[in-house]
Parts: sequence; C-alpha cells; structure tokens
Amino acid sequence: QVQLVESGGASVQAGGSLRLSCVASISRYQCNFMFWYRQTPGEGRQFVSSITHDGSAGYADSVKGRFTISRDNANNTVYLQMNSLKPDDTAMYYCKASCTADWYVGLRDYWGQGTQVTVSS
Repeated sequence: QVQLVESGGASVQAGGSLRLSCVASISRYQCNFMFWYRQTPGEGRQFVSSITHDGSAGYADSVKGRFTISRDNANNTVYLQMNSLKPDDTAMYYCKASCTADWYVGLRDYWGQGTQVTVSS
C-alpha cells in the first residue's frame, strides 16, 4: 500500500511563505504523477499543482507565480514551496500519488492525511 505523509503546514501571516513536504512510501509501486490538492470546510478538494517523474509541473491559476512544486525522486518526496501567501490559501493541503503496479491495470490514486495551512490577514 502507498503511504503518503504530509508536513510543513502552519499558521502564517499574509505575505509569508511555507514549504510543504510529502514523503511517499512506494515500494514496488511506480508513482510517476504526484499532486497537491487543497480543501476548505464544506468544499471539495481543489487541484493546486502537479508534477511528473521527470519534473514537468502544472499549477492552478490561483497559485501560478507564487507556488512551486518539486520532487526528490531518490527520497520519494514532493515539495510545495508557497510564497506570497494569501488568506484565500487557507486550507487543508493534501498530497496525492497516481501509481501503477505490476498486480493491477491502470493508475490508482492514493492520498495522504493532509496538513493544515492557515494564513491570517
């Protein structure tokens, strides 16, 4: 089973920065696609950013130019550097891995437990 553990969430003031980490235990899996999502109470999870194994990244319009995703394949870790934080960035942030394995067909998604980011004005 893929296990994802997020960390780095905290309470910060607007304009501040945070760096989220997601450590993946993915023995015997191939997780080429990694994502960050966020969710506020009463809302569905929203896409924030994605990255492929070779480092190709994508971002939601709301975070472009402020957030940067990266990954360390050797240590199975994905990062989200968040700069110029706004109160609207307040949410629980989740890491997701889309993985293949020899014993099933196609991609399966795995989620972490989330890390809370709170930005005050």
